[in-house]
Amino acid sequence: MNEGAPAFQGETLFGPDPGSAPLGWYRAPERGDIFASAGEDMSRLWREVASSLGQLGDGDLARMQSYLDRNVEDLGLAFRLTGDERERPWPLGPMPVLIGADEWDRLEAGLIQRAELLEHVVDDIYGEQKLINDGHLPAALASGSPNFARRMVGLRPPGGYHLRIYAVDLARGPTGEWRVLSDRTRLPTGIGYALENRLALIRSTGGLLASIGARRITEFFEALRFGIAEDCARADPRIGLLTPGRFNQSYPEQAHLARHLGFSLVEGRDLTVRDGRLYVRTVAGLKRIDGLWRWINTGDIDPMAFDQHSQIGVAGLVDACRSGQLSVANWPGAGVVESRAMSAFLPRLAKVVTGGPLMLPNAATWWCGQKAERDIALSRFDGLVFASAFRGSVPGIPEGSTRIGADMDPQAREEIMQGLARRPMDYVAQELVETSTTPSIVDGRFEPRRFTLRCFLARGPNGQWVAMPGGFARISKQGHLRTALMERDDFSADLCIVDESHGTRTVRPPDLDPPPVRRGGGQLPSQAADNLFWLGRYGERLHQTARIVRILVENSDGPVGRSALPESLTTADRLAALLRQWSAAPAAPADEDHPSPHDMAIAALTDNSLSGSIPSLIEKARQIALLLRDRLSRDSWRAVHRSLPAVDAMDSDSLIDACDAVVAQTAAITQLVSDNMGRTAAWRFYDMGIATERASMMLQAVQAIVPGSASAEDLTALLDLIDGTALYRSRYLTIPFIAPVLDMVLLDPAEPRGLAHQARRLVDHLSALPDLREDGLPEEPLRLAQMLNAKIAGMEADKLTGPVLDGLRDDLGALAATIGRRYFLQPDAPASRESGGLLA
Repeated sequence: MNEGAPAFQGETLFGPDPGSAPLGWYRAPERGDIFASAGEDMSRLWREVASSLGQLGDGDLARMQSYLDRNVEDLGLAFRLTGDERERPWPLGPMPVLIGADEWDRLEAGLIQRAELLEHVVDDIYGEQKLINDGHLPAALASGSPNFARRMVGLRPPGGYHLRIYAVDLARGPTGEWRVLSDRTRLPTGIGYALENRLALIRSTGGLLASIGARRITEFFEALRFGIAEDCARADPRIGLLTPGRFNQSYPEQAHLARHLGFSLVEGRDLTVRDGRLYVRTVAGLKRIDGLWRWINTGDIDPMAFDQHSQIGVAGLVDACRSGQLSVANWPGAGVVESRAMSAFLPRLAKVVTGGPLMLPNAATWWCGQKAERDIALSRFDGLVFASAFRGSVPGIPEGSTRIGADMDPQAREEIMQGLARRPMDYVAQELVETSTTPSIVDGRFEPRRFTLRCFLARGPNGQWVAMPGGFARISKQGHLRTALMERDDFSADLCIVDESHGTRTVRPPDLDPPPVRRGGGQLPSQAADNLFWLGRYGERLHQTARIVRILVENSDGPVGRSALPESLTTADRLAALLRQWSAAPAAPADEDHPSPHDMAIAALTDNSLSGSIPSLIEKARQIALLLRDRLSRDSWRAVHRSLPAVDAMDSDSLIDACDAVVAQTAAITQLVSDNMGRTAAWRFYDMGIATERASMMLQAVQAIVPGSASAEDLTALLDLIDGTALYRSRYLTIPFIAPVLDMVLLDPAEPRGLAHQARRLVDHLSALPDLREDGLPEEPLRLAQMLNAKIAGMEADKLTGPVLDGLRDDLGALAATIGRRYFLQPDAPASRESGGLLA
């Protein structure tokens, strides 16, 4: 790529008069800028968008960028770079890339031709192999590819299509010509980000895109969904999106797609193959999966057929493919045509297969596995880009990268020369592609930046290719684009296809019969039930911990922990011991310098090293939420990830205010998440998590604050924990006594924060869940919940001794463990989460 300093011409994005351009000049390069080379109608649309963005930011483009960043964060858009431990926000610029309808129509035709060509090549490789036998395609291009799946030879996909979704990277040259940089037939990474980019931009700019006639992209996803369903064996199929898991670089994208399309987001451990059919483990037992959109490489999908060390695949998945009972998009092995070496033969194959040239040429490519091509590459070494033929790591070229001949030092040049001498078939040489620039907002002003596009196609229900009238642009902040992956300084932009006349044109949705009316939220996978249960538990644990810290600060006036005698312990001492039991406060020191309640509260509110502190619990809840992207509403997602107020370590009032904020925010989150869920099994497991944790923490609070004896202050603190002080006073008209308080806290089913109410909630939820027994008897979780509920209902407040409370905690712990064994995935049950001690 040409990275020399571009020459500029005096073209302003806001008109010819500098005085009318309050946002400054846009200095376009002399050749290749997509805006500067646009026709009159398109130039007017570019200026209209730029002017509107300036107005939305009140003349400050940096403010517009900040506004968009907030919307990206609210939508939960994120990704990982290689080596990242944590997700980073998805980088999106406010200025879209605009392409006119006429130009797009030509691109679309070329994309569809290329998709059909690649389908033919894949079908031939796994079928008759006529192209290979006739000498049009070297056999080494198939057998040498790491994406060639020998076990799939001879296996025809349902419907006959190996490719249902196809992505392609495009670059625009300095004279406006388009070239294909790479084909993506394995994983269409970016298709979800294209959707989310559009949503974020619409949220940030209102009706701007509609005002310029930008085509909608939602109909494309409808065609994609119906197209995958078309090949399924059942008329009303269940479709899953198979993800490698939350640590995959594009997991957020996969979760957003699953939610938007209504697919079940599943991992390999959620699935099993029985009698040639694929099933998902749900809380209602095994349920059949008819279609699968895989986001896992072929080598990892089935450890019995491919890599036996794979931990993310499904044993026997190829058997389900062979039976004809499972539709997979894209069909395993389709990635065989992704290699750079394949690009060298596509021009010839296009003439053989279609009878004409490629409408969208790729970068000129020479596969060094052929002597004549290798000699050309060596003779033009300085003017070419060298890369791995099959995208793996080869001597001199790390995986995923390329090397420009002219930029190599003598050592690198010698390393590649030696590699070419030993295994020339591992290398390709490609022409240097000079990319166009596009107006982008960088550091609060418009600057030209080089860009590439990723476009997407999908087969509709009739088998015909449909191109997304949009996509996403990858833009380099530093002026070069060396790889197809998002790099640290890159950002994205929405690609908008616009009708210059401002008319609207949409893809006509497919003609389909309406589905029969149904209710319910579908079958809940066991792993999702597990995550929802623990999201509820962590949210409640966070809420109750904040309440205890607040009560501690309000009921203390000196150091805690000086006395070891129970009768000498203050309310603050007992609350401090409870926080230590929950790992929300530091362990008691051995010396005489005991911490003040003020210091303990600060630790509980700020110390990340304490596993039960407020920030640690927030992080655990957010980590669980990451696994539920496809199930949490956008409002719920924003609420879970909203920051809490800072704590002023010098001000006790600030500590109480911080606790108030946590209490209010966690209560609001709980209500918001609950309100945005249908009353399905998903909501029941979330609410059971809340009820289980609330019951457990209430029992522990009673044992810590009322260990056989208690003062009026102790009992008042316990009442504050359930917001029951006013009710107690209206009911008894006297100071707190142990039996009446314990009756409210533990035995009164009408008290919404009390133990009895939680036991009844658990019975109600478990009664409503699917029952796998055929004899009509209750399953073990329901039976244990009914026994716990009956035991509590038969108790008397003045007989609640320590051993009785210990027995209730044991019963609750047994119930929680039984819920896990019955409904959750046992090999990966979250044993580490039990280590918090709340059910020990």
